[in-house]
Amino acid sequence: MSFKENIRTWMISYFKKHPNQRFAARIFLKKFRSNQYLSKYGDLPLDNKKVLFEVFNGRQYSCNPRWIYEEMRKDSRFDGWTFVWAFVDIEAHANIPELEDCVLVEHKSEEYFREFATSKYVIVNAMLYGGISRKDGQTIMQTWHGTPLKRLRCDIEAEDGNVNNTLEEIRARNDSDVIRYTHFLSPSEWASKRFISAFNLDGMGMEDIITEVGYPRNDIMSNYTSKDVDDIFETVGAPRDKKVILYAPTFRDNNHVSGKGYKHEETLDFKRLQDAIGDDYIILFRTHYFIANSFDFSAYEGFIYNVSGIADISELYLMADILITDYSSVFFDYACLKRPMIYYMYDLEEYSNDIRGFYLDVNELPGDIVKTEDELIDSILKVRDGGFVYDEKYEAFNRKFNYLDDGNASKRAIEAIFKD
Repeated sequence: MSFKENIRTWMISYFKKHPNQRFAARIFLKKFRSNQYLSKYGDLPLDNKKVLFEVFNGRQYSCNPRWIYEEMRKDSRFDGWTFVWAFVDIEAHANIPELEDCVLVEHKSEEYFREFATSKYVIVNAMLYGGISRKDGQTIMQTWHGTPLKRLRCDIEAEDGNVNNTLEEIRARNDSDVIRYTHFLSPSEWASKRFISAFNLDGMGMEDIITEVGYPRNDIMSNYTSKDVDDIFETVGAPRDKKVILYAPTFRDNNHVSGKGYKHEETLDFKRLQDAIGDDYIILFRTHYFIANSFDFSAYEGFIYNVSGIADISELYLMADILITDYSSVFFDYACLKRPMIYYMYDLEEYSNDIRGFYLDVNELPGDIVKTEDELIDSILKVRDGGFVYDEKYEAFNRKFNYLDDGNASKRAIEAIFKD
């Protein structure tokens, strides 16, 4: 580890133990960076035919911004426009065919700030870099990245569950982030109410920025073809003679390593799982994008396929015959396919009481909630043996949360943000 990395790790560790100093340092840094940004780029004119896209702070080409962008590229009204994508690693994304005619910039570079400051339109799915200010006349759409089960931002009540922020810090950072949005994408009326509360839109008098049109990233589940499925199987390198389980656990706020990030501690005995279901199933293992640690599944070759490197989980849904998750919002999206879902909530009481808390009663979820490996295996075997039924409970879930996911959400989002 270099001297610079050692200093950074020490500072992170120090500020974890001294939240008041951390809060003050963050406020100072934000003001300093914001002043720098405005002094360098504040006078640059906006280009009315330029759009900047950013996913998870430059980590991926995926989620709602991707599908809005790809729909725009099909629309002749945007011929001749400039499309900018920001990435942490440009080289890793340089050969994506859909980005061939785009401007690619390194996230948080000088070029990035210049492109941001001159883009009339900006479409993102996560918190913006703190040092950026929205200019007069600039349109910024926050698409977010999922219907929330677990409490977000200003709705979080369990302070001890988050090792990086006090509740005061969470709410202050939220308000300084949200003030820059002009649109906030929502997949349903239910989600809109939670976003208004979680992002303090009501307290800031910004409820009217909610743009309730469905999730563009779910369009593929209404519009996919057999070729789309074949292509993703080929990319993963998975066989077609077995059923597929997509295992997608989320991160835990209280499991963070200084200087590295969130860590995933696997609680499943994959050898036992392989012995029980390996003749019939393979597993696609996909972690949350926050997770920093790597995984070695060489002992389970042919049974477990680590697909964490595949950016867009929407494509993996098409492969999966069963979804296993815990508290991730992925099940809201996967439900569009009307396929079986199992919730492995081994730490349900701790998570709901001490870490995040939930927006809805977990008993409303369609599918089995299991807490042990025995229950998980039994639930998988029940599906294998024909025990799954798309019943009224599942149908009611989709009517409540996914009624706008009809394959046209991208078009509606475009009409909303570019209506003028």
